[in-house]
Amino acid sequence: MPVNETTAIGELRIEPIGETDPECVAALWRACGLVVPHNPPLADIAFAAGRTGSDILLGFAGDELVASVMIGHDGHRGWLYYLAVAPNVQRSGVGARMVEAAEAWLRDRGVRKAQLMVRESNAGVIGFYERIGYERSPVVVMQRWLDRDDASAPGP
Repeated sequence: MPVNETTAIGELRIEPIGETDPECVAALWRACGLVVPHNPPLADIAFAAGRTGSDILLGFAGDELVASVMIGHDGHRGWLYYLAVAPNVQRSGVGARMVEAAEAWLRDRGVRKAQLMVRESNAGVIGFYERIGYERSPVVVMQRWLDRDDASAPGP
């Protein structure tokens, strides 16, 4: 599924994650401040990459990894996770191109709605998504950790 598109940084090649890419993707996520202690990036990458219902798309400028987005669906709604754009190419159109590629991935699988979660305090990222057409949803997200002895205990 390689796609080549022109952006403010030149040509952006978008393709699914390969077997040799996880360490580079994890480094990109760290550089973008997306990694938190309770979500080990290599475990998240291994869980999503190339599975039925999910994948990770990478954006390359030449041979340099400059962006990623994890996508998945539950058969009804699509989800975007870990949209990362290297700090040196942010605000160049790469993030919007990666979202478009993720949306195309979802459309190709018959998914009609894309959703994502952003921490309420992350005003810059909320503004980015609003500029490319995303709207706030009037929902409450609830959670429960399933990998703890006391699943009702607050997470880290």
